Parts: sequence; structure tokens; C-alpha cells
Amino acid sequence: MNQTTYFSKHASERTQQRGVPPMVVALLEDHGSVFRSGDADILIFDKQALKRLRHHLGGDRGLRVIDRWLNVYAVLSDDGLVVTVGHRTKHISRH
Repeated sequence: MNQTTYFSKHASERTQQRGVPPMVVALLEDHGSVFRSGDADILIFDKQALKRLRHHLGGDRGLRVIDRWLNVYAVLSDDGLVVTVGHRTKHISRH
């Protein structure tokens, strides 16, 4: 990760409640796809992000290690603060 990740109190609580390791959020920041929603950025692992992540982790074997967290998303404020983290249950459409 290129920068230090800062979590809001809410995001820290949600990462614990939802079983999302901070390492997964760091991987989202480094390799995830970003799109704008309202006043924040949403980071997800979409098809292009999975391709980048697969390369970073050394192939499919490395990707399988974090398989359970591939549907995780993170919401970042404009100053880079992680606001919340969760598991996607629906497709996120981009407009």
C-alpha cells in the first residue's frame, strides 16, 4: 500500500463486525476499481480489478486465498478516510 489507511470510528467497527481484514481494504485501495457515488468514492473488485489483483497475488492460487472477501466494498471520503466497509449483496451499477 502506498499510503497509510485511516479508518473512521464507524469503519473500524464495521470491519470488525463484518469480518473484513484491513489488508483487504488495502488491496481494494491499491487494486480495486473506483467509482463516484454522491460525495464519496466506492471501491470494489470488478472484472478489471480482479485481473490486476490476480497479477499482484501471483495467479489464481493467490486469489483463492482472499476469495471470501472479493465481494467486499469500501467507501472513501474525499480526504481518503475509509468511511465504511461492507459485503456487496447486489450488483453496483455505474452511471
